[in-house]
Amino acid sequence: MADTATTASAAAAAGAVNASTDAPPFQLGKPRFQQTSFYGRFRHFLDIIDPRTLFVTERRLREAVQLLEDYKHGTLHPGVTNEQLWSAQKIKQAILHPDTNEKIFMPFRMSGYIPFGTPIVVGLLLPNQTLASTVFWQWLNQSHNACVNYANRNATKPSPVSKFIQGYLGAVISAVSIAVGLNVLVQKANKFTPATRLLVQRFVPFPAVGPAGDGADAGRPPHAHPGATPDRHVHAGEIETSQLEPEIARATSSRTVVYNKGL
Repeated sequence: MADTATTASAAAAAGAVNASTDAPPFQLGKPRFQQTSFYGRFRHFLDIIDPRTLFVTERRLREAVQLLEDYKHGTLHPGVTNEQLWSAQKIKQAILHPDTNEKIFMPFRMSGYIPFGTPIVVGLLLPNQTLASTVFWQWLNQSHNACVNYANRNATKPSPVSKFIQGYLGAVISAVSIAVGLNVLVQKANKFTPATRLLVQRFVPFPAVGPAGDGADAGRPPHAHPGATPDRHVHAGEIETSQLEPEIARATSSRTVVYNKGL
């Protein structure tokens, strides 16, 4: 009965929404763009990392949340467009954690990954780094990644803080060790010309960041919710249970599950 009532209220809300030639019909919790094509998935992720949502005011956020609540309960005011609903959902998903409904700290939002992450990437690629600067930028990069993972974690299934700390320390130690080790090897390679040595050093951060990223993710619990809707996280995806590995499919009776796509 509850599902029927919810469906009926959503249908009534959809009827109250004006047709828009610029936006597809609104679907609560669903991606705005088709996920069956590369272009659709590309536009979807552009929406997720859109830094403009960092400047949304508290009042605009409350309005967006209220608009979605009105849609959900079938109480939308006449004249609301699909574009307004999609915009409201984008704002809510960019700022509020889907499990706790609390605001995510700005530098750790998906929409903040480019403006706050780019300076760190630039620091990692600086030429002629000292041992101290190498350690600093690798530490800062892994700290930022760990905080992003934690801020966007699956909060419906609490995980011990010790696991997060363990993954974080593992990521920092492995990143720093690889970066410092490779820099020392490059500096001791007498066969390299100064130009070649500088070029090789530019690529040192990449092998250092890769394995360390896996270590940081080790402290993050998996984000899969049988029967949940895809708006559990802004970077979540939905898949048919029949497409999963047999041992995973047997663990749930739900037709679909939601999983964390990451960045």
